[in-house]
Amino acid sequence: MPTTTGTQQLYQDAPIAAGAEIQTTIRMRQVNKIYHSGKIAFHALKDVDFTVTQGDFVAIMGPSGSGKSTLMNIIGLLDELTSGYYELNGHNVGDLSDDDRAFLRNQEIGFVFQSFNLLPQLTLLENVELPLVYAAVSQRERRERALAALTEVGLDRWQGHRPVEVSGGQMQRTAIARALVTRPALLLADEPTGNIDSQASLEIMNLICGFNQRGTTVVLITHEKDIANYANRLIMIRDGRLTEDALYERSPANSSSIATPTAPAAHSEVSHSHNPANSGSSLAATPANPADSGSSFAANPANPTEVSHV
Repeated sequence: MPTTTGTQQLYQDAPIAAGAEIQTTIRMRQVNKIYHSGKIAFHALKDVDFTVTQGDFVAIMGPSGSGKSTLMNIIGLLDELTSGYYELNGHNVGDLSDDDRAFLRNQEIGFVFQSFNLLPQLTLLENVELPLVYAAVSQRERRERALAALTEVGLDRWQGHRPVEVSGGQMQRTAIARALVTRPALLLADEPTGNIDSQASLEIMNLICGFNQRGTTVVLITHEKDIANYANRLIMIRDGRLTEDALYERSPANSSSIATPTAPAAHSEVSHSHNPANSGSSLAATPANPADSGSSFAANPANPTEVSHV
């Protein structure tokens, strides 16, 4: 488990000073979730104690029906706990109104879903901008930050394309850019490689690991052990209870291929090698197509990550 991390920023590295206190991103105590159907109660989470510190990379595994999706929804503020205590980046979630929870979700959590959740009528750049639209960021700033985020994942030349015009791996890279454009405290990834091939999966996991190595806290939900091996901590859940919480070194077969995320020299689907000349992407970048700068959004102004969970 790393003893030092970078501060949680997307675009630059700034290690925490030696001896500095590492912040807690997630703190759960005795968390329970009970669903009711008529007179029948289903106990989906049972007395969950769970802590994640800044810079952790945690994989959560469990069989179907184990409660891992429920736990993800609680962590992501997509569902409310029945009892217990949950603190996200210093905020007591139980004290928040629905509006405050939505604001906190937008500011503190970046979501990456198996099904990408990109809006098909928008370009890749416009999709990455969406969290900033909901956060009321100015048009100029959100365009600059979205383009910088796409550059980080090697897709700036694809900014004007729509999701149907790119591959599954490129859609998931766009989703990662969208998740991190707000510089959240937590990247929450739910089966991020479930809908892409093995080569694209390697690229996606290398990107996630690279951002983690620069300070982004990651919680990954997966049923694939080879994907969980990228993390440095594995939590097993069964029947709503955490049954195992183990620290381990990243698999050498995986970690040897991890590179700091940068824009590839050639914008292909398979090139993510580190180029020091590209390591500091500029936030002053401007769109390649000036016609894009005045685009309008037809999306319903709600958190796009909520769409598949409502």
